[in-house]
Amino acid sequence: MPKRAGWVLIGADMFVLPSLDSTLGVLAAMVTPAVMILATSSLILTTTNRLVRVVDRVPEMLPEFEALASSDSPDNPKMAMLFDDLRRATVRARVGQQALAQLYLGLGAFVATSIALGVMTFVRLDAGWMPLLFGAVGVALLFSASVLLIVESRIALASAYAEMDYIRQITSHLAQPELRKTRRWRMFR
Repeated sequence: MPKRAGWVLIGADMFVLPSLDSTLGVLAAMVTPAVMILATSSLILTTTNRLVRVVDRVPEMLPEFEALASSDSPDNPKMAMLFDDLRRATVRARVGQQALAQLYLGLGAFVATSIALGVMTFVRLDAGWMPLLFGAVGVALLFSASVLLIVESRIALASAYAEMDYIRQITSHLAQPELRKTRRWRMFR
């Protein structure tokens, strides 16, 4: 049976099947995007959970804002802390949404990489740059989303520190003198 560069010819060029070696090569090439698809899907899941926590926090603030608004003498430090917390939650939601959008686009790029590998093999198209381009776009989007998630986690940490500082401020008179020292973390405030 005549062979042509990793392909097995059947009949008079009527139907061409890839050889076992070229099939295994294509399948091996398709595994890498599958691993990246799995990793990106895992990040999508955790990012979605982080966004849910941000969105759930906002309705919890509403009764506190309503109580302060209806109060004859509102607690200014608490109001300032709540407005800062709301500002941080808004920024976190926007950054998280951007990261999630980039993760979905990256996922699509990795799926496109696998599809391009399969189609190029089936059609016998010599365009190795196409899956490389899709893969590079997917990696760039994954990296960009990771940077955004680092920023989002720093904002979340700053919010937690601000709440701890507020608690320390309103309860410092109850603490022992050595515990009254205030250590503030200023990034993203």
